[in-house]
Amino acid sequence: MSDGSTEQLKKFVFSSKYNSGESQEEKLEVIIPELLQASYSFYTWPSAPVLAWFLWENRHELQDKRVLELGSGTALPGIVAAKCGAIVTLSDSATLPKSLAHTKRSCELNNLIVNQHIKVIGLTWGLFLSNLDSIGPIDLILGSDCFFEPANFEDILVTVAYLLEPNIDAKFICTYQERSSDWSIEHLLAKWDLDCQVHDISNLGASTGLDIHELIGDHSIHLLEIFRKS
Repeated sequence: MSDGSTEQLKKFVFSSKYNSGESQEEKLEVIIPELLQASYSFYTWPSAPVLAWFLWENRHELQDKRVLELGSGTALPGIVAAKCGAIVTLSDSATLPKSLAHTKRSCELNNLIVNQHIKVIGLTWGLFLSNLDSIGPIDLILGSDCFFEPANFEDILVTVAYLLEPNIDAKFICTYQERSSDWSIEHLLAKWDLDCQVHDISNLGASTGLDIHELIGDHSIHLLEIFRKS
């Protein structure tokens, strides 16, 4: 990269043991490139592995589902969804070409050919550009740590509301790191006719011996399911 950052590769391993006469194991390895001296879209924040593990544990529901990830960055959740059989479109701000290039780099490292196995598009929250309508039907929207800057909260939710309107059965699954107890999206959910369910992540990965605190450290991470009010 032109900013002189050095690329480091991080491996994420997802596994699941099950019994069918004898003990067997399903396993998925994902390689994510990180530029630790660059901006935050080049780093895998703790919210991303939490969402990725949630998708992995629900992987049998992902086959052939049409998935859009918002603010993909290093794209760990979206890549896991693609590896689990989903039809995935990754997105990041259209104003951040280096971030989009890094997302494509993540795909390449995991043998996902862009425009063949997976799509990468520029999508800026709050801007209803023509490519937003070209995405097509959606079953699931993903986002990890999108709620990073309070100034962006409404742009995110109005984009989600716009995408959910023609996809009435779709939902937005997102993880976020609580940085201030004063920050809330509750009034914005009501404004844009959205509802929210909080998922308990305390036992995430426990069946394979994963300690959730290994993923989140001392951070407070929440997993939300946002959908249109019925």
